[in-house]
Amino acid sequence: MEFYIVTGMSGAGKSVAVRVLEDLGFFCVDNLPPKIIPMIAEVGQMLDTADAKKMAVVIDSRSRDMWGDFNEWLEQIDRATLDFSIVFLDASTDVLFSRYRETRRPHPMQPGHKDTPNDLRNAIETERAFLGDLKERADIIIDTSLAGPGELRKNIMSVLGKHEEDKLMKISCLSFGYRNGLPLEADLVFDVRCLPNPFYIPELKTKSGNEPAVRDYIMQFDESQEMCAKITDYLKFAVPFFVKEGKSQLVIAVGCTGGKHRSVAVAEHLCSFLLDHGYTALTSHRDRDKWAVSKA
Repeated sequence: MEFYIVTGMSGAGKSVAVRVLEDLGFFCVDNLPPKIIPMIAEVGQMLDTADAKKMAVVIDSRSRDMWGDFNEWLEQIDRATLDFSIVFLDASTDVLFSRYRETRRPHPMQPGHKDTPNDLRNAIETERAFLGDLKERADIIIDTSLAGPGELRKNIMSVLGKHEEDKLMKISCLSFGYRNGLPLEADLVFDVRCLPNPFYIPELKTKSGNEPAVRDYIMQFDESQEMCAKITDYLKFAVPFFVKEGKSQLVIAVGCTGGKHRSVAVAEHLCSFLLDHGYTALTSHRDRDKWAVSKA
């Protein structure tokens, strides 16, 4: 069982660390009172499921009133013979001060959530002292002072011994029909309504872009091949930047008029291209079957 206790200074990037762990398949619990950790670990060991074998809990000063004795609950975990690691995220006081002033969020250690510079600096130093013993016990310490979200993601991947961060980002190649509206979840949209339409070929009209006859009809034209080549060239260039940014999911939408023929075929083509280049990709076809239903 892989078990991580994620902790550290407020504003140091614990939320980014949790997202990375979730992308790696960990079941994560945020803002957990430390006294409950031994029970969570015990339940995880009892459950015979893959999800329970990778767990992470986040503790920090937000739940400080429920911490209890620091050494006592760590000893309870030790007695449970659980192999766990404490990951502590830290940053300099000046960096944390700047981050909080930019977001205008109150620091959890500010008395009455006062919002003056001196109160904020005092709150940061108070929290640093409060977490000092836990930092001493930490197995992994990550300084995020000079790291943006994308760089922090890479750092976390590195210290966890994971080196295939490019495969973490899940890419969905989504086909749709413009007559049913744009998909709101789309990050990139490609319009293929300019390609030859199988709808006007009687023997292809009722088939979908998944079927070889429709796909071969569309791809036999030079304009179809050239458009697909230009789109894949763009993806080959752009996708690594989305990965570097730390994006966990990318939705590539391909649209034609009804969402049954051209968009389906091109979405399948793009998905195959991405899989061939080592990415995690799948297809979904929002409107592929709506045409048949509406005409029935």
